[in-house]
Amino acid sequence: MGVDTAERGTIDQLRVLIGGSWREGNGEPLSVISPSTGQTIASGRASSPDQVNEAVSAASNAFPALANLSAHERAGFCHGVAAALRQRIESMARDLALEQGKPLAEARIEISVAAEMFEAAAEDGKRLNGEILPSADTTRRIFVTRVPLGVVAVITPWNFPVTIPSEYLSACLAVGNTVVWKPASLTPISALHLAECFQEAGVPAGALNIVLGAGSTIGPLLASHPSVTGIGLTGSSKSGEAVARVAGTRRLLLELGGNGPAILAKDADLAKAIPRLAVGCFANAGQICDSTERIIVHRSLVSAVIDGLRDEVSRISLGRSLDDGVTMGPLNNERTASKVDRHLRDAVAGGARVIAGGGRDSGWATDLYYQPTIVTDVKLEMPLNREETFGPVAAVLSFEEDEEAIAIANGTDLGLVAGVFTRDISRANHYARELHAGIVNINETPTYWQPHTPFGGFAGTRSGVGRLGGTYTLMELTQTKAVVVDIS
Repeated sequence: MGVDTAERGTIDQLRVLIGGSWREGNGEPLSVISPSTGQTIASGRASSPDQVNEAVSAASNAFPALANLSAHERAGFCHGVAAALRQRIESMARDLALEQGKPLAEARIEISVAAEMFEAAAEDGKRLNGEILPSADTTRRIFVTRVPLGVVAVITPWNFPVTIPSEYLSACLAVGNTVVWKPASLTPISALHLAECFQEAGVPAGALNIVLGAGSTIGPLLASHPSVTGIGLTGSSKSGEAVARVAGTRRLLLELGGNGPAILAKDADLAKAIPRLAVGCFANAGQICDSTERIIVHRSLVSAVIDGLRDEVSRISLGRSLDDGVTMGPLNNERTASKVDRHLRDAVAGGARVIAGGGRDSGWATDLYYQPTIVTDVKLEMPLNREETFGPVAAVLSFEEDEEAIAIANGTDLGLVAGVFTRDISRANHYARELHAGIVNINETPTYWQPHTPFGGFAGTRSGVGRLGGTYTLMELTQTKAVVVDIS
């Protein structure tokens, strides 16, 4: 299909940001190809190891001044970034949709949520309280405060290239950390837009630095750098574990993979559950860490659930990200699409049945357009059940007793978010207590989320360390400091 010149981005030259100055990268060539149009929409070069070191040095040099500002002064910068985001929402949304592939309507929402994150961090930062502890000695006063970590390396993925970074960047700015940010190589245009918002807001030079390149190259350099004191990463479990291996004793905030189970108990309200399940499975083409990847249904409801999901799928409009009326865009990259292919092939070979979709759609500018898919008779050993598929697939499993559903949901090494649909409050409480997930949504899909909710993996799973969300992010990205004063 032809590509209109209006479907090119507003930033076509990739640059790195070090100490407030935009520079050309000194590393390997980089290009951004739109999964929607197949066009190269931006090009440049990755950062060299020397530039990574320069970025960390710039952040180190900027840290004392930022940390010594009052919380109210830093809050003013956060509000300024939010205002800049809102002012350029249309141009950012178009570029985001082009480089990531999601529909324009979803891109607009993403940028609006990012602006809200900066506004919330501004106010939360002004209320980050300490305490005074009782002292055994009447001539001593014990003050406990929260202070910034220092230089934080932030490594973020391509599925939400504005909101996910904003979780970390807003909190760091609010509490006084300086940042070296490595955005995903597949979606760096959104990162450059966000950095320009920092500059428009007057944020001090060096508070935010951007380096570009492959995560496998840049990630270890940042995670092991002697001047980096904290690391915030959202990505796959494999990526998080690789960073953790070289991070040593640095503060880690890792939000990693999930394969969100949605359980429909025998008393579930299907009229409410089925539309929400469709959103959970197919929003952002299933490329969300808390997507509804597994639908675990009481056997008496399986036929009705499949029929309902088929109706929902029939209303999805697959198409190019900037076209009117599109509700689902292409997958972002071939690696993700190939994984979806592999999981579906394995499922069919093992006896699962494809009810709708089942493969890539033809006739588009790229081979990344994937049909919304429903698969039933999924077995426990299949990758569709055990791994993160990260595509537009509704995988249906069945159960008879509640304990069986819990065992299925907990039977993987991932534990990010789960959902349960039931009209019985006692059953809901039982599921909430027994499910191994950082969040359990009752009568809601796993994908439901609010930015101030503590978000992260259940202990002992591969879904992460620490909690993102509102004041919880601020707590993770600061450290406790006690000051004891002799008042005699």
